Parts: sequence; C-alpha cells; structure tokens
Amino acid sequence: MIDGLSHITFIVKDLDRMEELLTPVLEAREIYHGGDERDSKERFFDIAGLWLAIIEGEPLASESYNHVAFKIADANYDEYLMRITSLGLRIREDRPRGAGEGRSIYFYDYDNHLFELHSGTLEERLANQVS
Repeated sequence: MIDGLSHITFIVKDLDRMEELLTPVLEAREIYHGGDERDSKERFFDIAGLWLAIIEGEPLASESYNHVAFKIADANYDEYLMRITSLGLRIREDRPRGAGEGRSIYFYDYDNHLFELHSGTLEERLANQVS
C-alpha cells in the first residue's frame, strides 16, 4: 500500500543556482549537502515537510507542461510573484480557470522544470467543473 509521496528529484546543471531559487521562492531549507565522494553531487531540501532532491547533471532539453505544484495562500500570491520575477525566471501564462478555482503562478527554473504555485484546492476545482 502506498503511504504517500516520498520525495521529488530534479536534475539540474548548477546546484548553487537551483538552491538560490529554492530558498527564497519555495522557502526550502537545506537538510543535506553532499555527493562529492560519489558519482553525482546532490542536495536535499525540506519544503513544507516534502523532501526535494536536486542532483547535478544535464538539464531537460526543452520546456513542457509537466510540473509540480505547491499550495500557497491566495493572500500571498503577489509576494510569491515578486520573488519569482526578482530572480528573472520565465513565467508561463496561466490557463483559463473558472471563478473560485484559485490562482496559479507557473514558472520555469533554469533547467526547464515547470513549477506552479496554486492557491486553490481540489474540492474547489471539482466544484467548478461543468458536467
């Protein structure tokens, strides 16, 4: 039986640069910095109780809509948008939404990974679906 999500891993070209994104934007706290003695360098972070790993390697060749979404309070939307734009990250246009579905900020990191900061819930999304 699945107990829940264990961790998320991203392959990135520059560990320091990715940490400079994770710390201010996603409020990540580094919990492990290692890999110098192994084949790959890696760092582990805690983001609201979620284990996120980054491993040094070749970045994604192109952007896609595959993404990971983190929940934020709608009242903090503008603050997060400012954090993202201050790093010069590319923001992807939000998709059309129904009223009451929450708001999202989609942005790409330096290695073509797409992140979403979303203020809605699954229940709100389902309540706004047209039958």
